[in-house]
Amino acid sequence: MKAGERPNSKLLRGGGRQESRRFRMLAIVVGFFIVSLTFVLVSKPDAILFGLNGKLPADQAPASILIQQKVNTPAQKTSTDAIIGGDPKVVDDETYVKPKEIRGGEEEDHRVLSEPDPASGMAEPAANKDGDARKSSDETLGGERKDEAEEERDEEKHAKVTLPTVSNYTIHDAEDAENAKQEGLSLSNVQQEQQQQQGSKPLCDFSNFRANVCEMRGDVRVHPKATSVLFMEPEGSQRDEVWKIKPYPRKGDEFCLSHITELTVKSSKVAAECTRYHDVPVVIFSLTGYTGNLFHDFTDVIVPLFTTASQFDGEVQFLITDMALWWTIKYHTLLQKLSKYPLIDFSKDDQVHCFKHAIVGTHAYMEFTIDATKSPNGVTMVDFNRFMRSAYSLPKAAAAALGESPRVKPRLLIIKRHRTRMFLNLEEIIGMAEELGFEVVIDEANVSSDINGFAKLVNSVDVMMGVHGAGLTNCVFLPQNATLIQIVPFGGLDWISRTDFGNPSEMMGLRYKQYAITVDESSLTDHYPRDHKIFKDPISFHKRGFEFIRRTFMDKQNVRLDCKRFRPVLLEALDNLNQ
Repeated sequence: MKAGERPNSKLLRGGGRQESRRFRMLAIVVGFFIVSLTFVLVSKPDAILFGLNGKLPADQAPASILIQQKVNTPAQKTSTDAIIGGDPKVVDDETYVKPKEIRGGEEEDHRVLSEPDPASGMAEPAANKDGDARKSSDETLGGERKDEAEEERDEEKHAKVTLPTVSNYTIHDAEDAENAKQEGLSLSNVQQEQQQQQGSKPLCDFSNFRANVCEMRGDVRVHPKATSVLFMEPEGSQRDEVWKIKPYPRKGDEFCLSHITELTVKSSKVAAECTRYHDVPVVIFSLTGYTGNLFHDFTDVIVPLFTTASQFDGEVQFLITDMALWWTIKYHTLLQKLSKYPLIDFSKDDQVHCFKHAIVGTHAYMEFTIDATKSPNGVTMVDFNRFMRSAYSLPKAAAAALGESPRVKPRLLIIKRHRTRMFLNLEEIIGMAEELGFEVVIDEANVSSDINGFAKLVNSVDVMMGVHGAGLTNCVFLPQNATLIQIVPFGGLDWISRTDFGNPSEMMGLRYKQYAITVDESSLTDHYPRDHKIFKDPISFHKRGFEFIRRTFMDKQNVRLDCKRFRPVLLEALDNLNQ
């Protein structure tokens, strides 16, 4: 356009019409969106609750969208099948074990040599801040502050329902109803009966000095993803309980329990729907703790598990928190003897399991023992010894009776150690024992060896002897009336030696002899002058704590038995076989 010329009127009019058409199109789009949104709000108000990711906090979910997660997991395998071809984690019998790690060094029980204090699980519960030795506020019913209790309820609400996503959820109420019918469960019947079954009894018992246990009968929902166990209350119930429990029997040992998954056990009227029904009870327990040390394998897991589960004659489901697959392989014979069902790994399970009877934690008493006055069905350590011999098909039920078979040579097993607390004059000891008429067998109680084979060896002997240590735990395989001889290292360790092996062996129906070595039989004389306080007053050194006791009296000490002094002990063992 040249300067001074007027704009073409036709072009102006054409541009105005184009802008008008754009405005009308935008108005139509906005109007359609408003109409659509209005329709959704009126017809499906629940839709506004969903975020862009298709998920919703459980406490905001309307009742119309409560659904259940579809289970697409493959058929469950046993723990042995799970890692066939792989080497299980193995711990040498002389390895000092701490939770979730295996460290080199001498095999000694983390607690076996400690003084009886709250950390050891050997003492009564410590007083709380108010000077009251009863349960602390976080353990007792209703002990939480109001704001903490509200937070706890809010957290639990988030575990009550599972909401849909495009990829992995579906609604299948009909399938669940059929499952319940097939399993012979009727939730309505359970709700009618559960108040009578549970009564007014609290869901949990925290009175035991060593182990907390929760037991529920009725409609019990186990939700691993939410680390919760819910006891469903009927309408009108006033029960309102919330408990926190770590299912490993080392109550008071904060270091150990810091590695154990904490579960919430509570009464509730609302929970996630069941995805798997069981018509057998469940026992929930942990495998982390101090497992890997032979003594703790038994005192912390196997004996308590037998005490708790043997009443069910194999008709019980095990659900394991803090799974240790190597451990389940090592002891698969015992686990299969106690339960006919595949193990469930709590941490890898995404179902909601429903039971009519649930036990969280295991019953445990003093070290490596069963209190028959408190145990379910009154089971005893004699029953446990019988169970061990049965599980490994051990043929010898009783020690040799020399009076009835004078030509039979009694067998003596000497547990040989190869790093600390070794017998420095082993050949001399063997010669003396053979002179007395024993057939002597020497072996190392190495937990990496085949348990079945070692169990058969122990079961074949009439007398077993060794220096204090986890290897003496193998006395569980001895036949009735056999004799266990424990050699106690120098250092004031007599009481703990009797507690750990003397009392348990006698309760199993074995005979027990304890031989405490003198200063002259200890290799500590190679490290300290004879007038050192460690020889004059060894008990005073216990005040320095467990680590000092372990380093000084265990890791640095070997034994040179005075055969002349020890001879009467073997003669007494022979006399026992003649009775």
